[in-house]
Amino acid sequence: MGRLPRRAFAVAALATLSGLGTAGDAAAVQDAAAPRRQAARPAMRGMWLATASNRDWPSRTGLAPARQRAELLGHLDTAVRLRLNTVIFQVRPAADALWPSPYEPWSRYLTGVQGRDPGWDPLGTAVREAHARGLELHAWFNPYRVSGQPDPRRLAASHPARLHPDWTVRYGGKLYYNPGLPPVRTFVRAAMLDAVRRYPVDGVHWDDYFYPYPVRGERFDDDKAYAEHGAGFRDRASWRRHNIDLLVREMAEGVRKVRPGVRFGISPFGVWRNASTDPLGSPTRAGVETYDDLYADTRKWVARRWIDYICPQLYWNIGFAAADYAQLLPWWARVVRGTGVQLYAGEALYKAGDPAQPAAWQDPAELSRHLTLARRHAEVRGHVFFSASEVGADRIGAMARVVADHYRQPAKPPR
Repeated sequence: MGRLPRRAFAVAALATLSGLGTAGDAAAVQDAAAPRRQAARPAMRGMWLATASNRDWPSRTGLAPARQRAELLGHLDTAVRLRLNTVIFQVRPAADALWPSPYEPWSRYLTGVQGRDPGWDPLGTAVREAHARGLELHAWFNPYRVSGQPDPRRLAASHPARLHPDWTVRYGGKLYYNPGLPPVRTFVRAAMLDAVRRYPVDGVHWDDYFYPYPVRGERFDDDKAYAEHGAGFRDRASWRRHNIDLLVREMAEGVRKVRPGVRFGISPFGVWRNASTDPLGSPTRAGVETYDDLYADTRKWVARRWIDYICPQLYWNIGFAAADYAQLLPWWARVVRGTGVQLYAGEALYKAGDPAQPAAWQDPAELSRHLTLARRHAEVRGHVFFSASEVGADRIGAMARVVADHYRQPAKPPR
């Protein structure tokens, strides 16, 4: 993702808010001294495997193909060892590709040079080796991010954003495709569907980047696109949400046409809107609301059943005053109730043991409590952990505690 680690934006979004609260769900805060044995019913037990900025894989650019492959298989083996069943593999981190795409250049995170052939097929290998281990492999794409720097001339000569600089917007020192342009929407959908057509992936996955996170003092310059395509909308915000709605709906249709049975899921920032903004919102005081700031109406996508699962990034501890896990999880359970859309909770394993985080994250049992709390809500069909590096390193044993308390038996992913 050419970036701060993507979950760092969730931290930044609440940076101005108060710290650990004292309210929350008192019962949930209690340590489950003797959790019930996890039933082997189908449940998502996933981990994100991030490639942007070489966060998880490969460990650095320029490794020999054999070393890259060995590291990739090591992450898959870790998932098996911890009785996970799904790996969400980032294969299009920044308008590039981890497979031989006819649309976009090879990712620079492989060789250090965008467009340089790494000599092997990471996505094809990941799908084949995951299936050989009994794991599902979900292909994780970012639709609109182009580069962590703003100059199209620094991209590979064949890069579509370099050939069509009018498709791009510079914002916050980075480069993005403009979601308001129909040719952009057509192109990014085709680029992603190419991987779905080529490989028997089990899922298509997007994360939390639609319109970019707000940058203080800057504006996303889409004036020309709005003038050309915004007629009929009451304001620019409504038009921007419509643009994202179109991509979600059209991608869902494309996935189901190209490879029926493949699930399409999205992992948004965990707050749709605060209740102070909208009575339908969550009891939170988040500094970012996806509906208003990212123009992503995640609640609508569930209600319209455009997606098969939603995995909100609930990256806060139980009792956190601004966004309490124990209150957000039931809110999302109500959102999906009766829709048929499955709910998975995105878990901030990366915070466990981080001294910069609140005291709750220094307790190895915090994440296990999240899973204990989730048992109270039938709509919660599993959890996904960010991310693979922390799953393997397990800094303070938080993942080991989850496995001991909840993953004693293998479980298949929900269908």
